[in-house]
Amino acid sequence: MSAEHATTALTVDGVSKTFKVHQERANSLKQYLAARGRNRYEEFYALRDVSFEVRDGEAFGVIGHNGSGKSTLLKCMAGILQPNTGSVTVHRRMSALLELGAGFHPELSGRDNVFLNAAILGMSRPEIARRFDQIVDFSGLEQFIDTPVKTYSSGMYVRLAFAVAINVDPEMLLIDEILAVGDIAFQQKCMEKFAQFREEGRTLVLVTHDMGSIRNFCDRAIWLDHGNVAGEGSPTELVDLYTESMLSEDDSEPAADGARRGSGEIKVDRVEMIVGDQPTLRVQTGDTVTFRLHYSTSEPVKTPVFAVEIGRLGAATITAPSTRDAELVPDVVSGSGVLDVTMDRIALLPGPHVLHTEVTDFGRQHNYDHIQNALRFDVIAGDSNEVNGLVTTRPQWSLEQRG
Repeated sequence: MSAEHATTALTVDGVSKTFKVHQERANSLKQYLAARGRNRYEEFYALRDVSFEVRDGEAFGVIGHNGSGKSTLLKCMAGILQPNTGSVTVHRRMSALLELGAGFHPELSGRDNVFLNAAILGMSRPEIARRFDQIVDFSGLEQFIDTPVKTYSSGMYVRLAFAVAINVDPEMLLIDEILAVGDIAFQQKCMEKFAQFREEGRTLVLVTHDMGSIRNFCDRAIWLDHGNVAGEGSPTELVDLYTESMLSEDDSEPAADGARRGSGEIKVDRVEMIVGDQPTLRVQTGDTVTFRLHYSTSEPVKTPVFAVEIGRLGAATITAPSTRDAELVPDVVSGSGVLDVTMDRIALLPGPHVLHTEVTDFGRQHNYDHIQNALRFDVIAGDSNEVNGLVTTRPQWSLEQRG
């Protein structure tokens, strides 16, 4: 190994990749001859002059929206695609977890496919034989190993393919989101394996939509936007910039248009989230936030209870306060009005969130109005560096060394 490459695992230098997008296709011989055998097309740039280096022993993340060029870049790094211009130089023995099981033969058993796939990935037969038990144990498929893989579920297929790929003993791993196919227990097993690889000083390149994984797992990252590098550096800073960019594309005032149920005597017509004096769809951890519910009634309603429920998108409820909890239940409500729910130094940690609204009778048994997903909003990093979990408890740390 030359000194030039002593601290570099992979170099991407000025890589551009284009694809032909056909505008018209000949549907008949007459059209084909009229076009003189040529179909009209234009060049689409999937990547444009992309350059960066991945250092030895670091976890490097690649983020970007759908169509940003992430998958094309990963395939160029793996050697599946060749760039039109520029170069990809790999300085370490690499394994790419992109299309797991691409070399599997459905008619062969799991055992035979372990030997076949590992050979494709560069292992000799004696090496495979030495690692066979380790591969099967990691996959958890001992009782199915002599069954044809065509009978496997998609989860079993991925587990066996990953178990083979991870045991090629690579110095560098390229990891695609395809690993999300496995169940929760298997995903945890994979993450533990990745952590072990990091501790051993191996290099990881991770492409994912999971911003939590980028924040928690990566040392550096790049952000691709329509094939261009929009940013490179700290994962936390890039994730915040990327999140703000995605949100700024849809900063229109949110309407309460989620799934609704209830008898309808009183309804929440609109929900706003306000920071300072401005309606917004994103907030920082530690901001003072007001959720403003605009309501109207079709007739007077006695002792209504207003409630909101905030949760991480697709996950757990975090808090669900109500006016009854706050001992703020009016004797009667009529006409229209506004209800503000203000939260000082909001403790929510970064991620996508939703707010649901509900209006019930005092006993919380009769439902006048319930809107599921009345407001979707995002939390970005603020006065806390924490990224794991749902909220910060703002802990105070004290360390005393003795001896």
